[in-house]
Amino acid sequence: MPGFVEKNEPPAALSRSVILLFAVACGLSVANIYYAQPLLDAMARDFAISPASIGIVVTVTQIGYALGLLFIVPLGDFLDRRRLIVMQSVASALALAVVGLAPTAGVLLTGMVVVGLLAVAVQVLVAFAASLAAPAERGKIVGTVTSGVVLGILLARFVAGLLADLGGWRLVYLASAVMTLLMAILLFRVLPHHKAANPATSYPKLLRSTVMLFVEEPIRRVRAVIAMLIFATFSVLWTSMVLPLSAPPFSLSHTEIGLFGLAGVAGALTAGRAGYLADRGWSQWTTGVCLALMVAAWIPIAMTSVSLWALAAGVVILDLTVQAVHVTNQSMILAVRPAASSRLVGGYMVFYSIGSAGGSIASTMVYAWAGWAGVCILGAGTSSVALLFWTATRHLAQAATQREPADSALQP
Repeated sequence: MPGFVEKNEPPAALSRSVILLFAVACGLSVANIYYAQPLLDAMARDFAISPASIGIVVTVTQIGYALGLLFIVPLGDFLDRRRLIVMQSVASALALAVVGLAPTAGVLLTGMVVVGLLAVAVQVLVAFAASLAAPAERGKIVGTVTSGVVLGILLARFVAGLLADLGGWRLVYLASAVMTLLMAILLFRVLPHHKAANPATSYPKLLRSTVMLFVEEPIRRVRAVIAMLIFATFSVLWTSMVLPLSAPPFSLSHTEIGLFGLAGVAGALTAGRAGYLADRGWSQWTTGVCLALMVAAWIPIAMTSVSLWALAAGVVILDLTVQAVHVTNQSMILAVRPAASSRLVGGYMVFYSIGSAGGSIASTMVYAWAGWAGVCILGAGTSSVALLFWTATRHLAQAATQREPADSALQP
């Protein structure tokens, strides 16, 4: 992009403590998007929203997230990332407090849009970590930081369920507001300083370059579509799962439902390994194996009425494979143009958000119409489409990784 120059001089290596801080901050930030999933039944009762429509709470959050990815995350390549992250965290704490005190459904949904909008701090953090990493360790570090993201997603459900049983669903958001504010202070004190890029370019040109980065390279388009499909599958399971588990014959509490999130923690433990494999050229192999396992995961999930252990097994497989493919996707696209990491991650994650939003509302609607069996067919079908798409396009991504593109979107 004319007038845009990357001036960062990243350190040779990131300390373990700073990498850990990146991971924890990512987990806390992304958890704000997922607290609602095990609380949907309680929110539906409080605001008189029908079970078929309650998925809108997750959907509007993802819409806000998509807007943040488009309009906020690209600023990470333009502004001081440290300052941008801290400002987002402080504003996010205020939005969470609004949600926790919401008197009406309208205020709730508006607050959730803003929570989603500001939760994109996680993507600025991932891009920041990637830009500070040495090239040979980028996949490993992205995997480690992304492990924090997945732990945040999974533990969010357990923590939300536990706090909701103790003090109601509103306590979840008020407690998160306090934690997010404390994290903002810690990030301000610990994050390394970041020299902003030369502001010779305008904000509209910066946004246009985000689109051009995807127009120019097939690997970005392919991996973005795969992200959309795998996270649609992910949301199909997690958004609707609370509905059968909270109803007879199971009648599980919010804490008990949240425990299924702990079952998926195994997925987070694979993140570093997936990044390690990507660094060594095994990205396509990892993707193919994981997408096939993702389809298979819906077999035990469909056996929920017979055994909750079968559901737990399916959750572990699904979360593990989604996480591994997600880390692989990010490692592949960030390897092409590290200087544009914020815009690359932001553009990629827009598709994640589209998939999550679509999967959330579709799953509750299908559950109301066809029950848990319908949800499983929807999830297995979406997973199968992802596998077929990867099979049909893997030659394009392979060709893209074998050449070094001119960094036209970043040329001065």
